[in-house]
Order: sequence, then structure tokens, then C-alpha cells
Amino acid sequence: MIRIIVAGAAGRMGKLIIKNIQTANDLMLTGATEFDKSPHIGKDAGITAGISQTGVYITSKLSPLLSNADILIDFSTGNVVKNAELAINAGLCVVIGTTALSSADKQKLKDLAVSGGKIVFAPNMSIGVNLLFSLVKKVSKTLNENYEIEIVEMHHNQKKDAPSGTAAKLVEIAAEARNLKMDKDICYGRNGITGARPKHEIGVHALRGGDVVGEHTVIFAANGERIELTHKASSRETFALGALEAARFLQKADPGLYSMQNVLGL
Repeated sequence: MIRIIVAGAAGRMGKLIIKNIQTANDLMLTGATEFDKSPHIGKDAGITAGISQTGVYITSKLSPLLSNADILIDFSTGNVVKNAELAINAGLCVVIGTTALSSADKQKLKDLAVSGGKIVFAPNMSIGVNLLFSLVKKVSKTLNENYEIEIVEMHHNQKKDAPSGTAAKLVEIAAEARNLKMDKDICYGRNGITGARPKHEIGVHALRGGDVVGEHTVIFAANGERIELTHKASSRETFALGALEAARFLQKADPGLYSMQNVLGL
């Protein structure tokens, strides 16, 4: 039985992960955390998730939970790297689905993995999106610069970061495949008299509205034809199931920093 702590237990993803842990026969919820001023502190994690009582109560303190767990799954918006460090020092594996981490945060995760930590960090844990990552890499390499790349993403009106973590990863993949520079060849939206589009450019556009779970389209446009690769998520369930697959993967993995590409064998 894999014992799991969920950080960000009262968030959209946290509640879905808890729901799916409770229906799995190889997983057990042993801890749940939220930020210290959360109105959910002290409440049963299952009741907060909209299911039956679990006997696991939401707390703001991670450290006391670590001795009774194998995995930390973190979709919180708080101290993600600090949480990872505490968990790894206690011998746990860590799954991180939080987006908008800084370069320094990402480097810290690499350092933790080098020192023996087992981490899956992924901007999107959907199987379909990770297949999209692979396809974008292949198509970007196959088509020449006459096929100009534009990336469009849309999310619900409560999303805080833009572009999304998934869109940022798509940009990174396409730029690397085309040998473009992240600091000068990426255009985030356009406004005013911008002039003709440079060949060596990737355009990125973030749309927000309604309750859209997540949509990402990568466009390869040339004179005479256009190729579009699109993924649309209609439920966050796919992300929760991906996170749990990542937890299972880490139980058998060697120390290292992994992506969902590794988890899914892509």
C-alpha cells in the first residue's frame, strides 16, 4: 500500500486526487495540508473533497505527517520547494504538479534529485498532453522555418499565471527543436504596429474566460497549408489520475528528477 500526503488538499486538484486515492486499492491517504489561514484547517479531507469521511484531517504542518507516508503529492501554490526538501530529507518521493515555479526553484529540484531525491515534476500530468509534447518536438524538427509556430492556450477566468505551465513547456520544446533562444525568439502576444513576422519567432497567446479546464493548440503555418495540434481537457480528472501514476512510478524508480514523459514511457 502506497501512503500519500496531499499538499493543497482543498484546491481543485487536491480534492480530485483525494477522491481517486480513496477509490484505488493500492493507495492510502495518510496526510493532507493547506496554507495556515485556510478555512479548511481541521476539517476531514474526505468531507472537504466531497466524499465520505477519511479520518485524515487537514493541517498546515507538513513535518509531523512525514513519518507515516511514502509519497508527497503537491499541487499547492505555497512553499512547494520547501515541502519537497522536507519530504525528501524524510525519505519520501515527491510528485509536483504546481506550475509557475521560478528558475531558481527548478534548479533546487534538480539539486534535490542529484542528492538522492526521487521527484516527478510536470507542468501537466495528462497522458494526452504529454503525447502532444512528443508530437510537437517531432513536428518542429521535421518542418523547416517556412512553417511558423504559434501557440495558443485558453483556461478558466481564475487561473493566475500566463502563459500556462503547459504552454511554457510547449514553447521550450519547440524552441529547442528549432535551435531558437528563449530570451529573444519568443513573442508573448502582439500589439500595435509590429511589422512583418520574423521567421525566427514563436508566438504565444494566453486566453482566459469562463470555466475552461485547459486547451492548447500548436499551429505550424506555411504558405498554402497549416498544421494544428490541439489538446482539450474537459475534466481535471485526467490530471489527478496522472499524478497517481507518477506516485506509483516513483516507488520503483531510481533517484532522479523525472517528467511525465518518463512516467508514461514516451
